[in-house]
Amino acid sequence: MKSITTSFGARATATEVLAGVDLTGRRVIVTGGASGLGTETVRSLAGAGARVTIATRNPDLAKPILEEFPRTDVAAVDLTDLDSVRAFCEAWEGPVDAVVANAGIMMLPERQVSAVGWEMQLATNYLGHFALVRGLHEALRAAGRARVVVVSSGAQLLTVFDFDDPQFERRPYDPLLAYAQSKAAAVLLAAGITRRWAGDGISANACAPGLIHTNLARHLNSATPQALGSQDADGNLITPDHFKTPEQGAAVSVLLAASPLLEGVTGRYFEDNQEAKVVEGGFEFMAGGPQAMANAVARWSVDPAAADRLWDFAASALDR
Repeated sequence: MKSITTSFGARATATEVLAGVDLTGRRVIVTGGASGLGTETVRSLAGAGARVTIATRNPDLAKPILEEFPRTDVAAVDLTDLDSVRAFCEAWEGPVDAVVANAGIMMLPERQVSAVGWEMQLATNYLGHFALVRGLHEALRAAGRARVVVVSSGAQLLTVFDFDDPQFERRPYDPLLAYAQSKAAAVLLAAGITRRWAGDGISANACAPGLIHTNLARHLNSATPQALGSQDADGNLITPDHFKTPEQGAAVSVLLAASPLLEGVTGRYFEDNQEAKVVEGGFEFMAGGPQAMANAVARWSVDPAAADRLWDFAASALDR
C-alpha cells in the first residue's frame, strides 16, 4: 500500500491547509474545541464555511470563538460520562460530515476511574470518543462521505494496549504508560471504524499534532518539559525549534477532516501532514528524543486484530 504524501510541510498552518476549500453546508463536530488545538481546528473549519459544533465539558470557554463565528454551535458533552455522550447523540439531527475526536487528557498524576471503572485517560481519550462515533453512526452514514479524525500522539509508540490489565487494577499505575496506552487505543479506534464502516462511506484516520504548548500539559512534572527542552530550570516556558504553534498543530486534523487531498483515504496515521511510517515501537524511542519519535506509528497501534478486540471490549462497556 503506497504511503500518502501531501504538499504541506510540517510548519503549514490549518488555514493554509484549507486555503481555497469551500466547506459551506458541511457539518462538523469537534470535541474539546473550546481551547488549544481544538480552537484552532474549529477556527479553520468555520473559516472555510463549515457549520461546526463544539462538544466540550465547559461551554463557557467557547464564548470567544462563538463571537468570532456566530454560526458555530456549542454543546455540553462530558466524554467520561457515557450518559452525557448518549444524550448528545440522541439529540443530534441530520447528517454529520466529520467528527474530530480532539479532546484529551494527559498523564494524570494519580489513578482515577470513570463511572464504568475505566482508567480516566483511557475513558476520555478512547471510550468517550468510541461512544460518540458509535452513537453518531447513522448520522455519519447519512452524510455519504463522512470522515472521522482521531487525534493521537507520538506516545502511542511507547506501549501496546494491555488487554490483561487495561485499567491498572493489578499493575502499578504509571501516568505516562496510561497516557501512551490511551493514545495507542485512539489509533486503533480509527482502524476499527475503517474495518466496520468503510462500506458505509465513512473514512477514519488518526494523527499526531506534534509538540505544542497547550493546557494539555498541565499535569506534567517539571522533568518532562525540561527533557523536551520546553522549560528552563526556573520553570519558564521555552519554545524550541521542534515545537509547533497551535495553528500548525491543528493543520493535520483539518487536513484529514476536510481536505480534498484525503478524499477516500482511511485507516492511516498522519503526522506533519504526511502519512507516517510503521515501526515496531517501544520505549527505546524515548532515548532518541522528539525527532526519533516523529512521523512513526507503532505496528501495534494499527493492528487489525487488536482494533477488533478493543472495539468489542469497548462495546461491552457501553452495552452493559
